[in-house]
Amino acid sequence: MTIERLIKKFAENHHGADTDILQKAYDFAVAAHEGQLRKTGEPYINHPLHTAYLLTEIKADLSTVAAGLLHDVPEDTDRTLEEVEREFGPEIGNLVKGITKLGKIKYRGIERYRENLKKMFLAMTNDLRVIFIKFCDRLNNLRTIESLPEEKQKRIARETLEIYVPIAGLLGISRLKWQMEDICFKILYPDEFHDLEYKYEVEKKVERNQFFQRVKNDLTPKLKETGIDYEIEMRFKHLYSIYKKMQEKNRKFDEIYDVFALRIIVPTVNDCYKVLGIIHTLWKPNSSRFKDYIAVPKPNGYKSLHTTIYGPEEKATEFQIRTKEMHEENVYGLAAHWYYKHDEDKFGYTSPKWVKEIIEVQKEVLDTDELVKKIKLDVFQDRIFVFSPKGDVFELPEKSTPIDFAYAVHSNIGNKAASVLINNKLGKLDQELKNGDMVKIITEKNREYPNQDWLKFVKTRRAKDRIKQYAKKSSLTRIKRFIPGLKGK
Repeated sequence: MTIERLIKKFAENHHGADTDILQKAYDFAVAAHEGQLRKTGEPYINHPLHTAYLLTEIKADLSTVAAGLLHDVPEDTDRTLEEVEREFGPEIGNLVKGITKLGKIKYRGIERYRENLKKMFLAMTNDLRVIFIKFCDRLNNLRTIESLPEEKQKRIARETLEIYVPIAGLLGISRLKWQMEDICFKILYPDEFHDLEYKYEVEKKVERNQFFQRVKNDLTPKLKETGIDYEIEMRFKHLYSIYKKMQEKNRKFDEIYDVFALRIIVPTVNDCYKVLGIIHTLWKPNSSRFKDYIAVPKPNGYKSLHTTIYGPEEKATEFQIRTKEMHEENVYGLAAHWYYKHDEDKFGYTSPKWVKEIIEVQKEVLDTDELVKKIKLDVFQDRIFVFSPKGDVFELPEKSTPIDFAYAVHSNIGNKAASVLINNKLGKLDQELKNGDMVKIITEKNREYPNQDWLKFVKTRRAKDRIKQYAKKSSLTRIKRFIPGLKGK
């Protein structure tokens, strides 16, 4: 890796950008790290250089890439943060400062894990770009991890799977997420990794390529008739995600049918739906496996149409259909979103809703242990979107119930909930809601307090907290009614 290659890659993504700052940051880092070597024996500067290159690959902005080159200077050299800020300005200085703060917290068992997690959340609420740098730093370290003792390798791999990977998923950075996962999988479960790699890359490769070609041969003439520009490619499920699915579903490799999908990239949203129609006229769709993430994106911004059809020989085959912009945002996450939506010199970073939720939790919870529990409860779960009768969209964790929805609307609605209509049919208050459900809560005006039994099935922090809060008030009211002298107190 060279600074010239990095600058060339950055210029490809950001036409006309003044890249002098990258050369200046590199020269500053080279001087600061002079004489330092990594555990591998290579010059230390190779690490920040590779970190910065990974940032260019996810289309990070100029300040973030420059900070990637400088990220280890204050921590590992005699140059200070003040010097970095004086040379490169407050924006780059603050990014390097954020990385330096994270670097000071080391993994020391479960307590340190929780502290580390909290630090990362705090960093995200200030400037999410700090996390992009940290992830690229971690991925490069994982790629060169063989030089470390085996026990340390495993500790870093566990930490990565527990802390970094879930946050990468929330940020939608699939390019970094799957690479970290597969390296950690290889470190922690080497036998399972090599067994799966052989089945995936050797045993099934020819069969998979032949099937892909058959489907492509059937589909291509129909796509050409429409005149739509398109790209069609195979999308592979990565080894760790296959392994997780095998564990969760208790299935063998041959029983996981969606180890690959066909991805079609087209110019516009309208083209996405046209291509979907063509696919459904060629092959019978599995209606239970259709997902429209364009109309209702995932919380991390993921957009695509997913459909599973019964292709040649009635073999279940998944298609993903999206625009180029959607594809880049799905691969590179929020970094690509900002790349498309904002000018280079006016970098915008609007925090996603889940980051704002973390801020709210932090205001209420000081104990780190409790903070982690609450964040895992609400934020690290998959999300669904449900609708009110007025068409308002509410985002909830997967497996949420009508009571969770009621409290998301308003505490009063939750407290007085008596029954529910789901898609205009009478439902149960404890049943799981599904993506796209329309939910109407029917309230009982005379009800003062919620039912404490709801605590057995509600999923959201808000619902649990409100039920407990009003349950205390309810108990106090009953005591006042039956104990003389307490009335009015």
